[in-house]
Amino acid sequence: MAWYEIVLGVALLLAALVIIVVILLQEGRRQGIAGAISGGADTFLSKSKAHSLSEKLRSMTKYLAIIFMLLVIAVSAISLLK
Repeated sequence: MAWYEIVLGVALLLAALVIIVVILLQEGRRQGIAGAISGGADTFLSKSKAHSLSEKLRSMTKYLAIIFMLLVIAVSAISLLK
């Protein structure tokens, strides 16, 4: 294995792990009853803060998915050229 194959493999593995973590940090779409039962009387400021964090995580997921896809294509292209 050449050094660039190892570097791309490690980058691909790290990108996959980061995508998993970012997706797990996102809130689920169904939060209504669970939030009411747990006593979640959210204030206006906490709702907007959670919303902005949720939006940041969604956009981060999109960019990480693009990076992951490009890394997969690069690894596939290198393996085909050998």
